[in-house]
This record gives sequence, structure tokens and C-alpha cells, in this order.
Amino acid sequence: MQVVASQAPATSRNELTALLAGCATYRVNRALFSIAGRDRTRWLNGMVSNNIRDLAPGKGVYAFVLNPQGHVLGDLYVFNRGESLVAEIERDQAQALLQGLRRYIIMDKVEIEDLSGEFEVIGITGPRSTEVFASVGLNADLPSLGIAKVEWSGLAVTLVRGDNTQYLSYELWVPAPSAETALARLIDAGAEEVGSETLETFRILCGIPKVGQDIRERTLPQETGQDRALNFNKGCYIGQEIVERIRARGAVHRMFIGFQIEGPPTAAGTKIQGEGKDVGEITSAMAHPLKGKQLALGYLRKESLGKELTAGEANVRAVTLPFTDIFS
Repeated sequence: MQVVASQAPATSRNELTALLAGCATYRVNRALFSIAGRDRTRWLNGMVSNNIRDLAPGKGVYAFVLNPQGHVLGDLYVFNRGESLVAEIERDQAQALLQGLRRYIIMDKVEIEDLSGEFEVIGITGPRSTEVFASVGLNADLPSLGIAKVEWSGLAVTLVRGDNTQYLSYELWVPAPSAETALARLIDAGAEEVGSETLETFRILCGIPKVGQDIRERTLPQETGQDRALNFNKGCYIGQEIVERIRARGAVHRMFIGFQIEGPPTAAGTKIQGEGKDVGEITSAMAHPLKGKQLALGYLRKESLGKELTAGEANVRAVTLPFTDIFS
């Protein structure tokens, strides 16, 4: 796959090529929390939108935390380690989200421990990831959201397979004092270290919404398009009544979608107009064009699909996510 990022720095082009066609490594800004106690599974199953009750050891799920009105408060991954559950949450939302969840521990035997000081998370993405792993003595044979403890050069680390359906991705949970050494070993083995701007571009290309940016305080789960976060057979949880009501109704009025921008660059927060009225909003936009195209994420009312749209002085075209055809 050839990647061309016109009007972008050469470093960004190389980094994006590594993510899409090679092997990239990077620090992941997420915190880890151990959830133990005999009531942990029942309690957490009542807190989140996906099925924790039937989560097999060695597997994980992606889920939302909702308020009673069904709005998204945050998102997280939950993994079953057998003797405990582990929640992985973006650092920017972790403390507020856990503080809200702890309020619901009443008579439950549940213990939550912050592991953030003990471990750092290193990401590895790209079709050559398994090749790089093999060269450093790691076996990456895991299913989507599979998790396993492994020994690596004398270190007890945890290997996690990501759930990106387009691009092969993994995480290593590494003891914090050894994180720099682990990152250096991956780079020496052929992985390209990538920075935050390139990772943001990659997130937009994959069409992944971010809490606090694309998912805000009044966003409903079905508006985000992240059906993987919802389970409709698991029983009661906070916000379930609203989620079920939306499903029974058949749809929400707006949808999370991609945009191609022609004209002046647009910023997050720019309103999208159609037929003289506001019909959507841009929530994330790329810093640099790719192949001459400015790409963005946001929301659009469903009745405006296929109509002429503008954002400020730019013309806008709504496209389905992810942006798989940008490199074809």
C-alpha cells in the first residue's frame, strides 16, 4: 500500500506509512485498573453496556458507561484475567469515570486498584507487527481482544490483541521501569516510533470516535456507530432503558460519519449546513491533507445524506467510515 501525505512533514509521512503498511510503535495514554472481589463480575456487568457476565478468561470487550438518561459518560475496555478483571481507560477520563462507578459500590465485595504507576502501555500497529514480535521472541497468536501473560527477556508482560478490524494492532503492558527498554527493543527490531499527531490522523482514518472530542456529554450510544460496545441480551445496567427504547424506535436522528472537505481547512466545532440550516458538526479534523484531501469526523442528520453540504466556505461530502478508499 503506497501512502502519500501531501503538504505534511516527511516524518509524518514515514510514521503513517509504518502504521498502514509496516510496523509502528508508540506509548498509549491509557490507565489500567484491577477490579477484584467476589462481586466484581456482577457489579461491573450492571455498570457498563456490554456483557461482562459471560466474558471468558483471556478475553476482553469494549463498552460504554452511561448515565441514567442513556448519554455516554465514557468508554473502556474490560479484560477477564481469571482472578480479576482489568479495566483500560484513557487517562483523560479515567479518574472521573472511576469516581462515578465507585459511587455504586454499596454492599458489593469489589476492590478497585489503580495499576497506572506499575505498568505502562505500549502500542504496536501494522501488518508487520507479528514479524517484529517474532524477531524479539514474542508469540502474537491471539484472537481479537485476547489477552495473555508472557515472559519476555526476563520480564512478566501482558500481550493484548486489539480490535481494529482493518489494521493489525497489539498492546504490551510493561512494568513501568522497563518501558523505555521495551520500546527501544521494538524500534531496534524494525518498528517505527510514531508521535501523537500521526496517531490522531490514523484515528480519523479508522473512523474511531474519541470521548471528550467526538463523544460528548449528551451523545447517545447508537449515534456513535459503535455497535460493538452494546449487548442487548445481558440484563439490566445503567442507561439500558434508553438504549432499548432507541432500538425499539429503530433509529436515532443523527449519525457519526466521515467528511471530505474541499476548500479552506475546517476545525472541530464547525457547523455543517444543508439547505440553509445547521444539519451537522465537525468534531475532529486532520492537521494535514492526505493525497490532497482534507478529512474529518463528525455528526450529520440522516435526512441530509446525499445532499449538498457546506462548512463555512468549504464544500463538504459525507462518506462512510472508515476512509478505506483514501489510499486506493
